[in-house]
Amino acid sequence: MKYTNITTVKDFIITGFPGLSPEYFGPVSALLLLLFLAIVIGNAFISAVILFERTLHKPTYVIFFHLAMTDIIFSTVTLPKVIARYWWNDMVASFGACFTQMYFVHALGAIHSLILLIMALDRFVAIWLPFRYPVAFTNKKVSIACSTCWIATFIRMTGVVLHALTLPYCDKNVILQCYCDHLSITKLGCGENVAYVNIVALGMALLGLLGPLTFIIFSYFSIIIAALKMSSTDRQYKVLSTCAPQIFITCLYYVPRCFVYLANYLGFTFSTDARVVITMMYSLIPAAVNPVIYCFKTKDIKEALIRRFKSRKVSTAFTFTYKGNS
Repeated sequence: MKYTNITTVKDFIITGFPGLSPEYFGPVSALLLLLFLAIVIGNAFISAVILFERTLHKPTYVIFFHLAMTDIIFSTVTLPKVIARYWWNDMVASFGACFTQMYFVHALGAIHSLILLIMALDRFVAIWLPFRYPVAFTNKKVSIACSTCWIATFIRMTGVVLHALTLPYCDKNVILQCYCDHLSITKLGCGENVAYVNIVALGMALLGLLGPLTFIIFSYFSIIIAALKMSSTDRQYKVLSTCAPQIFITCLYYVPRCFVYLANYLGFTFSTDARVVITMMYSLIPAAVNPVIYCFKTKDIKEALIRRFKSRKVSTAFTFTYKGNS
């Protein structure tokens, strides 16, 4: 069949979880709403704590702030539409809206990866070059580095989206996914350049994910070696406990993605339902879990919250006593 070089598709149909029975639409939409609220409220809370607690105005927490921002924006871009699909059966996304969502989905994923790279570099320099750390990593320099990640990635992703827009979209418009992503959209394209567009996008994705991952692995592996060489058990514990939250956050982001890529490379195939569920889990569960890690596994944040809670408790008790005496 010979396709014309003209796009005829005006809207895309987002199916969500393809095999889900209508009887589960209500519970699934409620679960997704709770997940959305957990991500937004949890990460907004952490961001506010970092902004308003002066003791947390350090490079490490500037990085945490940027990670929280990527999680909030990603969930805001993806979840409301799929929730609407199950609450109001709103499955239609306009052509422009779908490409816009694709743009932010992939841009935010790449930004998150680069900020994890900065976080690993922060710990690497702090452990291996402690005397240079105060000069190399200041709040200003880290803010500039993180902002550069945002700007450069948004510019780079513009090219990826414009490349996908060169394809004509002729007759197919059903996206078997909970949101618009590059593969789901371009596989609906027609013409002879679909494979080429996907290969270019895959190369960019691997560069954006596996490039930072290579250094991240090297960095944390070097940190663990340095900790094991320390003669003091207390110093070993301090170094490893400081890096543990960052390592856990990084694993939550990368391990599921690498598993999916490796499984596909080895020839394992997932059903459509399984693929959609796995994608949603590794895209959104880490964003909901990260604030808990920040609160309970990061010493400075935990201590700041405890101080705030105790001061608020003392202030409330004083006010209650004052009113009782008067």
